Amino acid sequence: MAAEDSDETTSPEASTAGVELQDGTASGELQDGTASGELQDGTASGELQDGTASGELQDGTAGGEIPDRRRPRRHRWLIEWAVVVVVALVVAVGVRTFVLQTFYIPSGSMEPTLDIGDRILVDKLSYDFHPVHRGDIIVFRRPPNQPEIGPPSIKDLVKRVIGLPGNTISSHGGQVYINGKLLPEPWLPPGTVTNNIRTQVIPPHEYFVMGDNRTDSLDSRYFGPIPGKLIVGRVVARIWPLSRFKIWF
Repeated sequence: MAAEDSDETTSPEASTAGVELQDGTASGELQDGTASGELQDGTASGELQDGTASGELQDGTAGGEIPDRRRPRRHRWLIEWAVVVVVALVVAVGVRTFVLQTFYIPSGSMEPTLDIGDRILVDKLSYDFHPVHRGDIIVFRRPPNQPEIGPPSIKDLVKRVIGLPGNTISSHGGQVYINGKLLPEPWLPPGTVTNNIRTQVIPPHEYFVMGDNRTDSLDSRYFGPIPGKLIVGRVVARIWPLSRFKIWF
């Protein structure tokens, strides 16, 4: 008789199905009522708490991607080079305008010192620090109203300074005289003949200039002394061709 009663050991309240836990939640649920496939904050197990997918980083990039940090560096590099180029151009324009300039020799009036095709470097600041010297090779702007010089396309000329302001200049027997004294000209080839200089006093602030090729040069013998304000600068170097490179101090 006792053995028959042992088949029922639970009370009527404990007759719930084995698929439920004691607190009334289904076996597939956690105690707080969320599904076992969900985390306690209600997000799916495949999501992080901030709502982003587990395959993504919080900044919105895919988990398999690395942020491209080279882009800001590349932009910075481009900006730096742009600044360098602009500064270089400004410096180049400033140097050409105020300091140094190159010129091309188109004629033979300065042969044999300067040949056709030579390139020279002109110092534009030289005469801001010292006066024009006899024997200097200079570049100057074309004197106005001198059609014999050539077509209007010729803007600048190159010659050598022979007479200074206040000098009396003349030529006799193929030689140049300054204030009645023979002028040594070591820059000329031996035997060079100079004619056609009428005796004259060079006005203040003007200069008598001639080409070294005395038989083929239109110079102050034809258009007179030039005003100092026309002088562009002093030739300090012959830079081309390299085989004829020379510096004049």
